[in-house]
Amino acid sequence: MTGSHGRDGDHHGHHHDRDHDNHLDPMTARVMALETILTEKGMVDPDALDAIIDTYETKVGPRNGASVVAKAWSDPDYADWLARDATAAIASLGFTGRQGEHMQAVFNTPERHNLVVCTLCSCYPWSVLGLPPVWYKSPPYRSRAVSDPRGVLREFGVALPDGVSVRVWDSTAELRYLVVPERPAGTEGLSEAALAALVTRKSMIGTERDLSPHAAPETAA
Repeated sequence: MTGSHGRDGDHHGHHHDRDHDNHLDPMTARVMALETILTEKGMVDPDALDAIIDTYETKVGPRNGASVVAKAWSDPDYADWLARDATAAIASLGFTGRQGEHMQAVFNTPERHNLVVCTLCSCYPWSVLGLPPVWYKSPPYRSRAVSDPRGVLREFGVALPDGVSVRVWDSTAELRYLVVPERPAGTEGLSEAALAALVTRKSMIGTERDLSPHAAPETAA
C-alpha cells in the first residue's frame, strides 16, 4: 500500500507477497534450519559461524552501501543515476545479489528524513547492507516505525526539528530501499574512501542522521 507524499510520517510501500508473515522470511528460516542441522552433525563450529556472520553483518555488507553513498556524495552524475535507477547504479559498483535485485535510493535533505522498515517481515538489501540488525527484524520496530516514526527516531538518538518531515518506506520482496544521508559539512576535501568511513549502517536505514566527521561512527550499530 502506498501512502501519499509530503506529509509528516508518510508511509510508502507495496503489497507484500503472501509468503511473508510476522515471523521469519523464507530465506532466514532455511538458513536457520540448515545451521541447526550442520551444528548438530558436528559439521559446523558455532563460534566460527558466529565470526563469519559478524563479518557479513558489520563489515562487508555495510561497507558496500557506504561506498555507494560516498560515490553519490562525490559524483553528482552518479547521484542522479542512483536517484533514477538505484539497481543499475549499485550494480555498476559490483554490489549485486539476492535481496538486492530491485533497489530504490531515497535521499535525506535538510527538510526531509527517510526511515526504512519492513512491516510484514524483514526484507532488507543484503548486498549493500549485509545481514539485517536484530532490532530491524523486531516486531516493535516494524510496527512503531510506521505509527510513531519520530518516537522511534528519538530512541535512536535522532531528535528532528519540527520543520523536518519524516517519510517511512516499507521494503518488500519486490523493492528495497537505501537511505542516502546528507553529506556532512567540512568534508569537501575528503576522498571517497574517507567519506565511506563516515557512513554507518544505521544512517543507511534511517535511524541515524548526524554523520559529523568529528563523531565516532559505529557501522555495526
